Amino acid sequence: MPTSGPPRDHTLDLPDDCLALVFSSLGPRDHNRNRCALVCRRWLVVEAQSRCRLVLDARAPLLEAAPALLARFDAVSSLSLRCDRFSDSIGDDAFDLIARRCPALAHLKLRACHRVTDLGMSALAAHCPALRRFACSSCSFGPAGIDAVLRGCPLLEDLSFKRLRGLAGSVPQAVCFPASSALRSVCLKDLYNAQCFTSVIAGSPSLRTLKIIRCSGEWDPVLQKIAGRVPKLAEVHLEKLQVADRGLLALTSCLALEALHLVKTPECTDAGVAAIADNCCMLRKIRIDGWRTNRIGDYGLMAIARGCPQLQELVLVGINPTAPIIEHIVSSCRSLERLALCGCKTIGDAEIAHIAAKGTALKKLCIKGCPVSDRGLEALAQGCPSLINVRMKRCPRVTWEGVEWLMATRGGSFAVSLDAVTLQEPDVSMSEGGMQESGIEELASLTEHIVTLDLPSSSNDGSII
Repeated sequence: MPTSGPPRDHTLDLPDDCLALVFSSLGPRDHNRNRCALVCRRWLVVEAQSRCRLVLDARAPLLEAAPALLARFDAVSSLSLRCDRFSDSIGDDAFDLIARRCPALAHLKLRACHRVTDLGMSALAAHCPALRRFACSSCSFGPAGIDAVLRGCPLLEDLSFKRLRGLAGSVPQAVCFPASSALRSVCLKDLYNAQCFTSVIAGSPSLRTLKIIRCSGEWDPVLQKIAGRVPKLAEVHLEKLQVADRGLLALTSCLALEALHLVKTPECTDAGVAAIADNCCMLRKIRIDGWRTNRIGDYGLMAIARGCPQLQELVLVGINPTAPIIEHIVSSCRSLERLALCGCKTIGDAEIAHIAAKGTALKKLCIKGCPVSDRGLEALAQGCPSLINVRMKRCPRVTWEGVEWLMATRGGSFAVSLDAVTLQEPDVSMSEGGMQESGIEELASLTEHIVTLDLPSSSNDGSII
């Protein structure tokens, strides 16, 4: 006869290693993992010993809690320390303790740790030589701390700095950071004297991604110094910079360039865009926000149509191409799958008809602030055989009746959104992230949806279309 008693816990038969694999399948951001750690003491221990990613509140009291926390989570390889600008953050003593307790640290993010100085960064470099990704924002250390990390972490692949206050008093010509053979990505955002990074960028032959966003000073000389020394450079983001055609001409030596983002750089003209298009034939993604300066137009776009046959994604914001140019682009770029036209006053029904007639590979179309009407939707109903998603905003001449008619005509797995409200077939599952206010933010939303469809792309730890 079966004996009565409490039900048996079959997880006791699982070795700790197997239980750790179960926890790892929940993912680092899954709250269920935190709940599992509360089931019993054994699960608490195994979950902690198998956790690789940790996010900690970096306010000053962390100094007292850090020894117990890091003793419990002793396998951490990815650490995020987050404070806010109104609070007192940890200092060099706590940072040194963390670096000593995490020798296998590979990924580190700092936010608003404004009391960490060059001494703390030197401790990081001394105790975490395996560091591969480092990102910080709103911190206060300066060139000496950066130099220590670059010299002490030879495996560093990804470097990101945002609002780094310690650079404000630096003289770029007097700063010479060491070269890095492993560095693959550099992101500089909202920095004064970011030209200090010229030497490390130029000395990184494996560099593939360079993002310079809202940084002060002139950037043409920097691009001229680095372009010929980074032969593997594949992705360049230039946003709200003092950069002109001289800088773009320098980028023509980057023959492996696949993605170019040129956002609100009013000194750039058709000549610079045409030079890149004529020389960088591997380009697959181009985003241009002309900021309504009318300095980039048909001439530059014609060069893109002529010189970029592998183009898959084109985003135009505040640019006014004519109908022949639009027709030439969609007919010449046979692989064009994603097209976004935002604030283009010359894009009307006739231009949409050209896109519909020639865009055989087009899958995603975003139109914002353009004089398009229901007649343009009629053209889309018959053309673009690969089209699966249309997003429209601030197109007052487009009606709900036209959108519903387009949905009924196309049928199948086809979705249309008008001013952030989506219509789609019942069997289609595609989340809507909402339409943003500015043209470039609108694009980020479009990008998010395209990534979910397993199309080619560029984080907390993530991309682009």
